[in-house]
Amino acid sequence: MATSPPVVQAAAAGAARLLRVRWLVRAPIWAYRARLGAVFGSRLVMLEHTGRTSGRRRFVVLEVVGRPAPGTFLVVSGFGRRAQWFGNIQASPQVRLYVGSRRPARAKARVLTRDQARTALAAYAAARPRTWATLKPALEHTLGAAVEDLPMVALDLVPPVSRSPGRGDGIRQRRLRP
Repeated sequence: MATSPPVVQAAAAGAARLLRVRWLVRAPIWAYRARLGAVFGSRLVMLEHTGRTSGRRRFVVLEVVGRPAPGTFLVVSGFGRRAQWFGNIQASPQVRLYVGSRRPARAKARVLTRDQARTALAAYAAARPRTWATLKPALEHTLGAAVEDLPMVALDLVPPVSRSPGRGDGIRQRRLRP
């Protein structure tokens, strides 16, 4: 971790404290549940995952750090491998993704390799230098380590399954009059 000016260190410490205020961090979840996710634009998504021990639905709002392909969203575990959502998606990669105010979509989570994560994080830092200049010290203060090895996850949307009508899909068929 590189030495930063005192003002940056103080700001990072303050931001790290805010990241530990549960009600503040969870507030965007309530916005998504109220179908107000559009206020966050495409920079944030809500991930619905399954608790690896409880089996219950869990939610977390994450910043999108990249969109390498249509239907793929890259997110970073800001608390490293110890983040609960990160452990949950490793145990059960079938998730649902809320983007904007749209209905949730099925997705599959996959952890990127270290090289893939570093490349994506470098692209994020280059695309958003001011945001990265603020975020990086806060993450380093929270983790107590450099952020170059943060785990990154790709959330790949799963195409909807198309079913033909009348095959037990619950859609009632109308009879055409002769």
